[in-house]
Formats: sequence, C-alpha cells, structure tokens
Amino acid sequence: MLAGADGRGETQPGGRAVAGSAEVRTSMETAAGGTRVTITGRGTYDFRKQLGQLTLVLPKDAAGEEEHRPITELFTSGALYMKNRGAGVPDNKWVRVDTTALEDGNLVTGGATDPMAAAELLRGAREVTYVGRSELAGVPVRHYRGTADIGRAARAASPGSREALAAAARGFRTNAVPFDVYLDEAGRLRKVRHRFSFANGGKGGSTVQVVSTTLLSGFGAPVTVRLPDDRDIYTGKIQQGRR
Repeated sequence: MLAGADGRGETQPGGRAVAGSAEVRTSMETAAGGTRVTITGRGTYDFRKQLGQLTLVLPKDAAGEEEHRPITELFTSGALYMKNRGAGVPDNKWVRVDTTALEDGNLVTGGATDPMAAAELLRGAREVTYVGRSELAGVPVRHYRGTADIGRAARAASPGSREALAAAARGFRTNAVPFDVYLDEAGRLRKVRHRFSFANGGKGGSTVQVVSTTLLSGFGAPVTVRLPDDRDIYTGKIQQGRR
C-alpha cells in the first residue's frame, strides 16, 4: 500500500497510498499511572474515498463488573462519527467530532487510529532500518523500523488527512513517533504499530504512552458506509468518566 523502492529494489515505507480498500483490525493500548487499557476494533476502510467503519470493543471496568457496549465508529475526511460513545447520549444518536480540531488529530482520541492517518504518518518516515523478512498470517512481509515526524507527514499528506495531522503536530508533546511497519511483496501495508507519547492534561502533566496497531488484509473488500443525517447527530453534553 505504501510502496517505494531503494536502489536494491527493496520496498520502503513512505510512498504513495494506492490500495483501494481493505479489511481492518486495530488494537490500542494505553498506559498511564501503572494502568493499561486495551481497545480492539474490526471493520473495513476505503482508502480512495477515505471512508470506513470500525466496531470497537472496550474492556470491562477495572473491577470487572461492567460490560461496555461496542462503539461503532465511522471515519471520513475531517470527521469521526461515534455511536454508543458516552453516557447521556441517546441510543439512536451519533456523536460527531471534528478531527481537525482535536489536539491529536484523532490519532488516539477515538480508541483507534484512523487507518488512513496510520498510513499517512509513514510519509514522515525518517531513520528507517530494514529489520528483515518474516511472515504475517501466512503472508511473506518485509519488516522496517523507524521514526515518523508528524509535521513532516502532515506536509506530505493527501488533502483529506493534512489538517488533522497538522493538528496532531501542534498538539503532541513530541513530533517523533516510533513505528514498526510490515509490507508485503506487492508493497502493500499489512501492519503498522505506532508508539505515541503525550502529556495528560496538557503541558506539565504526566506522560501517557499509547501503542496503536493497524492490520490490513482482504484487499478489495466491499466498503459500505452511510453517514448519519443531521437529525441523527447528538448535540448535547456527553458525561465524562464513562464510555
């Protein structure tokens, strides 16, 4: 998906996104104050239209006493729609978030990194090292490790991702994002893991570490996403402290 080539013909991250659509699995692990929380997701994404849908599964409360309903997320250029996102939101309503106004550009806020943003971040790749060949779900892949610069990625990103990544470049404590990426023989992105670090509560707050993993398979999978009508968008206050 993100393909380029060096002089030896080795596939390199950071090229142009050319895949049409894919099945997506995500995992986001947050570590803060000795507590780790992992959210998993599954869905499909159309990279040409920058449109996709994920169903996220949240862990139980720390005491294991409460099951959370899955969250449905719809991704589109500049916006994120969420259903079952927070307490106080009616069951038949969606919450709409302007991703260009988020301090992280929706790299971590939604509990899953927008698949397009995860790929576009590789446009800011630097200090890339070729680790070697391996297999991923039976598919031969090349493994690379490096650091992405969010600001550099924003400047090189497609128009639909540029503003959200620019917001992330302004909001994160550091623009440097370590990553591991796995590309198949066709140069398509199969897996990427980013390690984000930001200050909880703004500058001076404790550091929160987030490891976000995106896996792609089933290229060419059909993607059907219907964005909510305005009347289905909830505009009231979302209660904090619960999902």
